[in-house]
Amino acid sequence: MAQRVVITRDLPGDPAGRLRAASGLEIDELFQHPEDRALPRARLLDAVQGATAVITTPADQVDAEFLDAAGPQLRIVSNFAVGVDNIDLAEARRRAILVGHTPDAVTEPTADIAWLLLLGAARRATKAIETVRSGQWAGLGVQELLGTRLVGKKILIVGAGRIGLAVARRALGWRMEVLYVARSRHPEFHASPIDGRRVDLLAGLTEADVVSVHTPLTPETRHLIGERELAAMRPDAILVNTSRGAVLDENALVRALRGRKLLAAGLDVYEREPRLADGLAELENAFLLPHIGSATFDDRVWMMEIAVDNAIAAMRGEMPPHVIR
Repeated sequence: MAQRVVITRDLPGDPAGRLRAASGLEIDELFQHPEDRALPRARLLDAVQGATAVITTPADQVDAEFLDAAGPQLRIVSNFAVGVDNIDLAEARRRAILVGHTPDAVTEPTADIAWLLLLGAARRATKAIETVRSGQWAGLGVQELLGTRLVGKKILIVGAGRIGLAVARRALGWRMEVLYVARSRHPEFHASPIDGRRVDLLAGLTEADVVSVHTPLTPETRHLIGERELAAMRPDAILVNTSRGAVLDENALVRALRGRKLLAAGLDVYEREPRLADGLAELENAFLLPHIGSATFDDRVWMMEIAVDNAIAAMRGEMPPHVIR
């Protein structure tokens, strides 16, 4: 049966070639947006009409309007991301449309970025980079740009999935004590060599020197870290977020950082991307990156391959290898 595939953005590698090389598939039409930017909403709704499979990115809002535009033949929305907060999962389930994602490919690079953020925030990298690039650096100063050491400190992992575990493994190199927050006990966090300890969120925030957030964005986790939670943290603590921006109340964070109620923060994601909360960009104690958690060529190609393979499986009438159940 002839099928139509839509890829909403220019993805790394050769997704079109991978689709066309798949055995047992007859692709009647393949549309791929040729630019690395989101399609405007009207163009997106027009593009998905008649699609059997749509490969989306987190910038594409997949809701009832989107699914209506695609039509009843749509089998899968395959998201080029581990998170699927851009997709109305209840509506997709109601229509028996599969939702794919790319969990494994983002794990290690995102854990690396979490540690880059942590190190950058702890060692005042924002101010240090500005000092060198502006020509203001006058040479070594033994009392200038003093940061905080991380060896032997306590790290709280909020969200004990693949990425949280990868961050915890890296913490062993700094001889850190690992605490974690999760809805259930995760044996891999308790096993040696991590030897972690499960805690409640507020108790962990009170105790930890470093907090790294890795929970998915759901209605329950929106603003999981807000005014009350930030107030519970130690004034010499560091907060890192590589999950989704809206898990953190960004305006409350600005107030906490500005008032020195928190030592520093490192962010790769933002509540209203690409916009930042007012005042965030001006804060010296905020180390900020532009959502590059999985941004290595190797890993983004791997993400493409997983997203395409999810679509191929669904079009063959099979269960995709990585699907939200």
